[in-house]
Amino acid sequence: MRERAVRMYRTAEPKPQIKKLAVDLGVHPEALRGWIRQAETDAGERDDRLTTDERA
Repeated sequence: MRERAVRMYRTAEPKPQIKKLAVDLGVHPEALRGWIRQAETDAGERDDRLTTDERA
């Protein structure tokens, strides 16, 4: 579910509002926002968080 939700957000043009996409998917907007941030970190697009590997 997480991977699908993040992929839907990242591949959409124009970028959808996180709140609307979260409602459409039935998840909390802050959960979706966190998933997106973590995916960006793991992809090397952000450096303000630990990657999933670093957390493990």
